[in-house]
Amino acid sequence: MSKILEQKQALVDEISGKLKEAASVVVVDYRGLNVAQVTELRKQLREEGIEFKVYKNSMTRRAADAAGLEALNEYMTGPNAIAFSTEDVVAPARIINNFAKENDALEIKAGVIEGNVATLEEVKALAELPSREGLLSMVLSVLQAPIRNFALASKAVADQKEEQGA
Repeated sequence: MSKILEQKQALVDEISGKLKEAASVVVVDYRGLNVAQVTELRKQLREEGIEFKVYKNSMTRRAADAAGLEALNEYMTGPNAIAFSTEDVVAPARIINNFAKENDALEIKAGVIEGNVATLEEVKALAELPSREGLLSMVLSVLQAPIRNFALASKAVADQKEEQGA
């Protein structure tokens, strides 16, 4: 095999590996963003540990096929950038969705959520979810409510008996 073919195969393997390992992936059309805007988006994503890359569509299509995500290929037209997150499922969708609200030129195309290709609507729905910490605090609040109510009721009964005994 020629050196160029080996390099291309290595790139396809790299992209395929990232698609398989990622908790979530968001594909965007960045056409119309200036350098400063792309730099700001990259900075926001990097702060959350998200990798933001631009690959040739032909390489990405081959990688998607190798990763078993053939449905992603229909979105691989025009200039695309891909955000890969290996840890947080919600973060890339949230950051890119918020950035797209401020910058009309950024267009979310599709994504991959835990190994399944997601449409624009599904990515936006994911973006609206609270962060992991927010969800955990909601769960804790729900779990504490019955205990808190029981404690308040017990105190009210004790106060009432105390008043009757006085």
